[in-house]
Amino acid sequence: MSRIGKQILTIPTNCEVVVKEGNLVTVKGTKGEISQQFKPLFDIKIEDGKIEVIRPNENKSTLALHGTTTSIINNMIIGVNDGYKKELELNGVGYRAQLKGNILILLVGYSHPVEMEIPSNLTVEVPTQTEIVISGIDKQAVGEFAAKVRINRKPEPYKGKGIKYKEEIIRRKEGKRAGK
Repeated sequence: MSRIGKQILTIPTNCEVVVKEGNLVTVKGTKGEISQQFKPLFDIKIEDGKIEVIRPNENKSTLALHGTTTSIINNMIIGVNDGYKKELELNGVGYRAQLKGNILILLVGYSHPVEMEIPSNLTVEVPTQTEIVISGIDKQAVGEFAAKVRINRKPEPYKGKGIKYKEEIIRRKEGKRAGK
């Protein structure tokens, strides 16, 4: 039994949710508008400012998608009202980031700068040379771009150098020691 799928979502007052033909859900809020197409086997009902996703049967695949569908709709509502944000830190001598128009330039120890084009639905800020803030209304897009930035130089456990999430804790390892 899906506990997440059974949840009834409440729509905030400053938010508008519309379900169109074929389960195309569109959510409008203070930060913008986002749409997502869902499987037509679910029945998405909106009544009295509440959203309920009803599944037609008890198949294993339907049970799995029931919770996912409810969670994605909830993330869409949160995204258009509050937005999502990921903060990254660059640790290492000479590691820095800069923004040039629509391109994020990373200097992370390679012989060349790494240039990444920023998707149009995201905003990227570089408050200092060692901090990157990625924000947007789509949770999946924010997380995916943050992961793509991080993969350029994942933090290593011996010196802690690399690109890490701000809240991430890197487990440090002890290096080799000279003779005893």
